[in-house]
Amino acid sequence: MAIQLQKGSSLNLTKKEPALKKIMIGLGWELKQGAQLDLDASVFMVGANGKLPSDEYLIFYNNLKSPDGSVQHTGDNRTGLGDEDDEMILVNLPLVSQNVTEILVVATIHDAVARRHNFGLLTDAYIRIVDVETKREILRYDLDAEFGTNTDVEFGKLHKQNGEWYFTALGVGNNKGLEGYVNIYV
Repeated sequence: MAIQLQKGSSLNLTKKEPALKKIMIGLGWELKQGAQLDLDASVFMVGANGKLPSDEYLIFYNNLKSPDGSVQHTGDNRTGLGDEDDEMILVNLPLVSQNVTEILVVATIHDAVARRHNFGLLTDAYIRIVDVETKREILRYDLDAEFGTNTDVEFGKLHKQNGEWYFTALGVGNNKGLEGYVNIYV
């Protein structure tokens, strides 16, 4: 049974799952009746200085793989239709560059301001981590409905501390857009 995290809580993945090497980070959501919007999952691989080691460490729909080969985005789901995960990120933890201490997962709404879209058009948003080798869900964080006016949400982050990987459920809503996040981490 997967561990259900609450906003702000963390799990030491290394201690909980010592054999864990390859994970799938799944993000999912449902659209409210009649809603049509395009959510984009992005991954910011950040160093100890709080910045990307290089631009290529931003993984998103226009750059699907990190230069160290450790993180791969499986592609953009433009409709959010269907069951299960809407967007997926694969992470091979042993391959993550030593220059990276944090892997931040953010979902932004494409053209949110122009189209007047926000997270209030979604229900049942979540992030989960699955062990790729065993296909077992390790943890899950269900976001609540507090992001009704936000155009982007920091779902969660992996961070390395003293050689151990942790996952923290963030649930931080913003209105920065993808460009706003890029400006912070570049």
